[in-house]
Amino acid sequence: MNFWGIVGKTGAIAALCLAPALASALDAPTGEVVLTITGNITEKNNGDQADFDIAMLEALGVQNFETTTNWTEGKTAFSGPTLLTVLKAVGAGSTKMSATALNDYTIQMDAGTDDFPGPVIATKLNGEEMSVRTKGPLWLVYPYDLDQKFQNELIFSNSIWQLRSIEVAN
Repeated sequence: MNFWGIVGKTGAIAALCLAPALASALDAPTGEVVLTITGNITEKNNGDQADFDIAMLEALGVQNFETTTNWTEGKTAFSGPTLLTVLKAVGAGSTKMSATALNDYTIQMDAGTDDFPGPVIATKLNGEEMSVRTKGPLWLVYPYDLDQKFQNELIFSNSIWQLRSIEVAN
């Protein structure tokens, strides 16, 4: 059973207990850096920021689900860690954040709550790593088909592809 099937309406925070144990300190990435997190965080591996490569993100625990989207054809399979899991790994002091794409598209959002789980940072689309051309290397994506609460303009606008950075608010 996947993350969304386990969590259902009970919330994402409780499901974090199911995620693999997270190290107290972040290792430095050995591959290409695909995500940088700054702001209100306690765990850093590059000065005042936390850098991640794909392997580091996937080591946090991968969640898998299929959904239809406004940007793909038919059911599409996504996998990657939950945004809340990544924020926990960096010791985020808030779930309020801004996220920025490679083209500088920036959103302000809340990463999720017990009653409204946030997105997955998808590292794979249909089992394959995503190139910039295919909306990668990272895509904030929700299980749109799971519940009506994932089908509104705010959620769609928060579904940022080509994600490159997150700044956690104070």
